[in-house]
Amino acid sequence: MVSRREFGKVMLFSAAGTALARKITASGLEKPAAGAESKLFLQGLAKGSSDHAIARAVKAAANAATDFSWLGKGDRVLLKPACNSGNPYPATTCPTGIRAMVELLREKGAGKVILADMAGVQWVKLSKDGIRGSTRKLMEKNGMLQAAEVPGAEPYFPEEHGWGDFFEDGPSPGSGWKAGIMMPKILKEVDHIVLMPRTSRHMIAGTTLGLKAAVGYLRHDSRLEYHRDAGSFYAKTAGINTVPSLKNKLRLVLTVGTKTLATQGPDNGCIVEPETGLVFASESILAHDMVSLAWLLLNREAAPASKKSRLRDPAAENYLLNPGVVLLLGGPKQAAKTQRIENFELNSVWSEPTLKHAFQLFGQVPVVKLLDPDRSVPKNLLERISKMVVRA
Repeated sequence: MVSRREFGKVMLFSAAGTALARKITASGLEKPAAGAESKLFLQGLAKGSSDHAIARAVKAAANAATDFSWLGKGDRVLLKPACNSGNPYPATTCPTGIRAMVELLREKGAGKVILADMAGVQWVKLSKDGIRGSTRKLMEKNGMLQAAEVPGAEPYFPEEHGWGDFFEDGPSPGSGWKAGIMMPKILKEVDHIVLMPRTSRHMIAGTTLGLKAAVGYLRHDSRLEYHRDAGSFYAKTAGINTVPSLKNKLRLVLTVGTKTLATQGPDNGCIVEPETGLVFASESILAHDMVSLAWLLLNREAAPASKKSRLRDPAAENYLLNPGVVLLLGGPKQAAKTQRIENFELNSVWSEPTLKHAFQLFGQVPVVKLLDPDRSVPKNLLERISKMVVRA
């Protein structure tokens, strides 16, 4: 955890670093061809639904999105949440959803379910010399650890296994990464990955959905390159998801979206709880993030007028905060080299740069087909989301 004094130093240096940062201009990306149809299944939930109802919706959405034919008896499944801090859902993944998913995976025959993530550098830092902070303690605070352990999942926190417990995995060409990406060795030991992100705005990245959640795997030298060489920040975010250890093992992406963090983020902001919440799942991370972004945009419309000033895109704070993150990761000399993150206006699914780069790297824009088997989502809401994910 960062002390007040340390945070003050970060902010002071960040302001100075902004003057030194190089401005990176937007680069045009060609629209890749439309890809195959990608199904995304939704479950609607009334505001204030019980944990039992949320768990039932999670299992229903997962069962609809995949037939689990990929899961053999005794297989090892890594369950990846978003534990950027110790703050409760929706600043982090919903514990009720995690418990339900662990139960479902065990029912389907998984031999071992492993809950794994590493929190943001303001809370946890791994170096060759040791560790500062603890993702384990953060997961205890936000309730994810208990939720996973009760039905039998085992926690895995990369920082607890040390600097040497990582391996280099290669990103795709065009992803902006100079060095190989350092990923935890646990990814070599599991058979499958199930990703459970949340829907949230992010003061540095603009949004944090499924693709952005992959940052939680990175060793801190890779996180340093990611934040310092920020001219390709969005391409790097998408590129993490193309490394073989993730792309070849990701089976399902599911979000509990009964609440969203509609402003600021990733740890704090205006929480919006709509009258009809959603649980949505897909085998395609691209289809998932398109719908998750549409859901964020719709929830932002419902944010109180007093919070509207926090909806700037990207946040003006990213010019201040990103050099501060680099300072924490690599010290003053590295922070002085921080590139400025490209500006963009978050006004549609098609304006979000991480998704645009992901379309390029994956070679397609999926044709998203929304399915609501239980007719639990109001028709007008389903139609609005459908229109938002159809490419003009």
